Amino acid sequence: MSEPTIGAAAPDIDLPRDGGEQVKLSDFAGKAVVLYFYPRDDTPGCTKEAQGFTEHAADFEKAGAVVLGVSKDTVAKHEKFSAKYGLNVALLSDADGDVCERYGVWVEKAMYGKKYIGIERATFLIAADGTIAQIWRKVKVPGHVDAVLEAVKAL
Repeated sequence: MSEPTIGAAAPDIDLPRDGGEQVKLSDFAGKAVVLYFYPRDDTPGCTKEAQGFTEHAADFEKAGAVVLGVSKDTVAKHEKFSAKYGLNVALLSDADGDVCERYGVWVEKAMYGKKYIGIERATFLIAADGTIAQIWRKVKVPGHVDAVLEAVKAL
C-alpha cells in the first residue's frame, strides 16, 4: 500500500475517540483537518505535542480546522491522558493499526541501537476538499504546532 502524497485524496478514517463516539474524516467535509499521529499517550514528547495543539485549539478553529490526534492507545487510555492534562483535542484509537498503515506512519524505528516497529510522529494537513495539503514526517515537537497553524492559515 502506498503512503499518501501531497495533492492525493486523504485515506478515510473511521475510529473511536475519547468520549466513545466514532469519528470519520467525512464528518469534517468542507473543513481543514490536522491529523497528527503520535507514538503513545502520557510520554514526554506526546504530552507536549497534545498540550500544544490544545493551547492553540481556538486558533485552529478560527482558521477553519479541526485537530485529531491518533495513536494505538485504547479509548480508555486516551480518556485518562486527556483528563490528566486537560486536553481538548479529539484523540482517536487506532488499536489495530489500520489507519497508521494507510498513512504510512507504522514504521521501523531505532532507540539506543535497538530496532522496533512503532508510530512515526507525523502530521497530515488535509484541505477542506479532502486532499492532502501538507505532510510533516519525523516531527520534532518544539515549534511544530506553530508551523502547522501557519500552514492552516495559508490554505
